[in-house]
Amino acid sequence: MPLLPALAFLAPVPLLLAAAMAALRPGRRPVGVPRLAEGAALLTLAMAVAGVLQLALSGPIDTGLLRLDAISAAMVLLVSFIGWVIVRYARTYLDGQAREGAFHALMLATLAAVLVLVQAANLILVLASLVVMGLGLRQLLLFYPDRPEARRAATKFSLVWGAGDAALAGAVLLLWFAHGTADIAALGQSVASGATLTTHLAIVLIVLAAALKTAAFPLHGWLTEVMEAPTPVSALLHAGIINAGGFLLVRMADVVQASPGAMAALVMLGGFTALFGAAVMLTQSAVKTALAWSTVSQMGFLLLECGLGLWALAMLHIVAHSLYKAHAFLSAGGAIQAVAATRKPGPVAVPGFGAVGRAFAAALVLYAAVATGFELAFGAVSPQALALGAILIFGVAYLIAQGLADAAPRALTRRTALASLAAAVAYFGFHILAEAFWSHQLPHPPVPGPLEWALIVLALLSFGLVAVAQSLFPLWSHHPSAAGLRVHLANGLYLNAVLDRLIGGFRAAKPL
Repeated sequence: MPLLPALAFLAPVPLLLAAAMAALRPGRRPVGVPRLAEGAALLTLAMAVAGVLQLALSGPIDTGLLRLDAISAAMVLLVSFIGWVIVRYARTYLDGQAREGAFHALMLATLAAVLVLVQAANLILVLASLVVMGLGLRQLLLFYPDRPEARRAATKFSLVWGAGDAALAGAVLLLWFAHGTADIAALGQSVASGATLTTHLAIVLIVLAAALKTAAFPLHGWLTEVMEAPTPVSALLHAGIINAGGFLLVRMADVVQASPGAMAALVMLGGFTALFGAAVMLTQSAVKTALAWSTVSQMGFLLLECGLGLWALAMLHIVAHSLYKAHAFLSAGGAIQAVAATRKPGPVAVPGFGAVGRAFAAALVLYAAVATGFELAFGAVSPQALALGAILIFGVAYLIAQGLADAAPRALTRRTALASLAAAVAYFGFHILAEAFWSHQLPHPPVPGPLEWALIVLALLSFGLVAVAQSLFPLWSHHPSAAGLRVHLANGLYLNAVLDRLIGGFRAAKPL
């Protein structure tokens, strides 16, 4: 094997060695451990860069257990970079904590498991990596074991994550029985020649595992309760580990796309989770809780992209969301101070029905013009990609509505118009880049049939109606029913309380 791919495959080793050394000094201010942890993370990042360079020079490498291709290289680089940032941040954040050394050991070991996951070429190794990730994150969530809320969050996480592991284990057994292999590439080729009933059952279990690991509705509550753990743990979870379900779907895209029913389920479950999470997020006053609900919404949108067959865009979403959410959590404290110091702009212009109607019409016309331009320049775009862009442009319409409000200054109108144009151009531009990077290793979106068209229309109508309601919310926000709705949404429609009751309230996990 060439040297550089070997370095990429061995990227978890420095983390594991440093974790073993940190475990020997689990207490407060362990001599040399924080610096050692950061050095190991930096060496791992260097190995990831070396792997990307070797991929560019020599092409994909597959050993049967590990695979280096455009997908895994991007994920190794992403995980290594975010891991280094989090470990570096933790040096200061955890300084002087009673179990500082143990934290570094757990963090490094968990990061190593994530690196194995994103390079795994075999479903058995994927499953083993997910199990180890779950065990590591459970202990990180219990870093403050005396906090009942932390123990409750860890209990919920263990139940949901463990159920996802069980579903994936069932899928591995069924696929092995039906196709005689657990190799991901071989499974894709075998399923392409025909999918049996056993294969379809396995795909259902894969989708179930992905939904559980992305905190999809209705078992999303654990993700919003992990704030009792240290901030670096929240950053690791929301910027990295939560993407495991989406990555599983992308890696198994050839298999999952063989089941139209599974794809339809992803569209419906993902779309509803995205809308639900976004609605609840808008009612939260705590910054980190709002970020957690934002993650719920983003993971729902990721499932929606996978269900539409937009696999390259799903990969781009994983990368972009990871970078954004790691920054958001690690800078949350500074953001609060910055907002508090900002001069308040005064009353905000409230758009009326006419302004909202004009805004949506203008946004759609603008989007159609940009889409036509890109199609003429770069070729046809799939109906699924056009529909996803239209969903995104509904959010742009909200901006335009602010600029078209009767009381809005012209400067605001110009800025919202320019922002809307930039958003439409950026969507298609990033779509082209994602296709260039990853589409040669992923299946093309399926040709829409009656079921797919019905789901596309349903998604457009659902997101469109919610966007219109959000734009008009200032007009009816003072109605008593709106206040009641806000309370219910702020509590997540009390679904989390149901799960609390099922696990026995505050009955909690204890550290292993």
